[in-house]
Amino acid sequence: MELSTVLLIVLAVAAALILVYFQYFYKNPRKGSLKILLAALRFITLFCGLLLLINPKFVSKDYFVEKANLILVVDNSTSMQDASSQTDISQAIQQISQNNAINERFSIHQYGFGNTISASDSIQFDRSNTDISNALNTLNEVFVNGNNAIVLFSDGNQTLGRDYEYITLNENSTVNPVVVGDTTQYEDISVGLINVNKYAFLRNSFPIESTIRYQGSRAVSSTVTISINGSRVHQERINFSATKNSQTLNTLVEAQSVGVKTIKIEVGTLDNERNTANNSKETAIEVIDEKTNVAIVSDMLHPDIGALKKSIESNEQRSVTLLKPNVSQSELKDMGLIILYQPNRNFRSIYEFINNSGANHFTITGSKTDWNFLNGIQESFTVSGSRQAEDILPVLNNAFGLFGLGNFAVDGFPPLKGTLADIQLNKESETLMFQQLQGINLEKPLFSILTESNTKEAVLFGEDIWRWRAQVYRNEQSFDTFDEFIGNLMVYLGSNKQRNRLELDYELVFDNASMAKIRASYFDESYQFDSNANISISIKGRENDFSRTSPMLLKGSFYEVDLSDLGSREYEFTVTVQDENLSRSATFKILDFNPEKQLVSSNYKKMERLASKNRGQAYYLDKLEELQTNLSSSQQFLPVQKSRDNVVSLIDFRILLGLIILSLAAEWFIRKYNGLI
Repeated sequence: MELSTVLLIVLAVAAALILVYFQYFYKNPRKGSLKILLAALRFITLFCGLLLLINPKFVSKDYFVEKANLILVVDNSTSMQDASSQTDISQAIQQISQNNAINERFSIHQYGFGNTISASDSIQFDRSNTDISNALNTLNEVFVNGNNAIVLFSDGNQTLGRDYEYITLNENSTVNPVVVGDTTQYEDISVGLINVNKYAFLRNSFPIESTIRYQGSRAVSSTVTISINGSRVHQERINFSATKNSQTLNTLVEAQSVGVKTIKIEVGTLDNERNTANNSKETAIEVIDEKTNVAIVSDMLHPDIGALKKSIESNEQRSVTLLKPNVSQSELKDMGLIILYQPNRNFRSIYEFINNSGANHFTITGSKTDWNFLNGIQESFTVSGSRQAEDILPVLNNAFGLFGLGNFAVDGFPPLKGTLADIQLNKESETLMFQQLQGINLEKPLFSILTESNTKEAVLFGEDIWRWRAQVYRNEQSFDTFDEFIGNLMVYLGSNKQRNRLELDYELVFDNASMAKIRASYFDESYQFDSNANISISIKGRENDFSRTSPMLLKGSFYEVDLSDLGSREYEFTVTVQDENLSRSATFKILDFNPEKQLVSSNYKKMERLASKNRGQAYYLDKLEELQTNLSSSQQFLPVQKSRDNVVSLIDFRILLGLIILSLAAEWFIRKYNGLI
């Protein structure tokens, strides 16, 4: 207890005595034991009150020994099965944990990791991926205070995450890797990264980009084979050397049928090659048939019709059918887009079909257009005035943004034969091109897209568009720019995308089951996300050898199901919203690919660089004695004796309050009993 506190207590005693003296003894003639008893009770009350204000404390010191942390981290990935046995690693950890010298210096902690890390004293080589960087960063965040020695048991082959070689931990932590497995570098040839589109269109060619890698010191050659659903589509011989150890192959393959196609790339094995698991790799692509049927309805012959047909059919996913206005409506039902070329009174049945079905259409007017009929049969636009024929130049609207125009520009283009009239667009629209007459911008639409309602509509107020296609060829010796512009227009007008209340997010192909997840978003009738929905998913194998139904769990703004327990095969699934007549079905495939089997030799060089960067040293499983000696003799990890001050109140305030209450009550009762109040 401090001297100042003792002085305050003495002053409290003196102050209490002085107050009691003036209250009971100074000029007080009453004598007897009653006065002394009352004075004692008043002294207790005053002294306890002052003592409560002073709150005297004393400090006690606790001494303890703080040890450094020894963190044993084991790689539990499946690649460790070939590198070592669970028994060997268990014995190594047991040997370290039972070392008396190490136990005197360290507090021992044990963890296991694959793609995530967790505290565990069991060793099971069953994780499908290795993320060493995540394990080290997690430990770096957990063990912030004190000295830390991390002992990492691993083969050094990482399949996920940031490159652990470049990780730097806190200054109070060291990393001591224990290299597990064969350090001999064997000659090996393997299939590396494969790049392929997610979708391909039927009858179109799609690219496959694959990387073939070689590890060795001599010149070798091997054959690369590309197969789709088991049928060989490409074969190529490639050469490697010690300096030329990687090649990228680019191959174009035609999509011949619809569906999910498994693409397998194989490279021939080398003589005495030890690891052949990485000589083949699979991916997949979905071939879809989204052929758009376009009808050009015309009552006349014109070069524009031929130019439009060639331009539209430059993409094999579109076909053009030339029809007369008297065509039956059953033929029009199969069309994704209708082009009306210079309509006249013979088009009445065509417009009746469009008005009843809401079909998307593209109207092209010109010198042979019947304006009176056109103004009366449709409500999208009105053309009035003199309607005098003029050569009109196009002016591109640079602010147009409904779809991309690519490199298309109209500078220097020949004029179209249009109509000098008042044009009134009666629906919400966005103008693609304006009119220019004799160098004057008229601010009148030449080419417009009408965006109101669910029907998509475009109108071109001019004929002779074939001249634009010819001008593009004259400028570029290719029709590609014009054809791409018309293609973008067809894509926009031909699509009928409507928002679904149930949206699915998934991959067509998962490399392995650990990555397999399906997400769903469900919206109510006002298209607000519904977080209270009951959504389930039914999954079955394509061969009807597997089936199950499970709920999808809410994860923030979507529902999700984890499919990491599924095997490698093709599956069909249906997501259903309970109590709603709403469901969606699709398919996916899980490939039989194990990234842990791609390497057989331990990456000891990288682990040595990791140790050097983090003030540690790399060891080998058969030389653990050196590790134990260094840990038990290092001056960095000496136990430190520390003290802790415990500040304790001298008297519990509850006791003081109790004494004050008791003394006041006793004094009041005695005074009352003796008639002194």
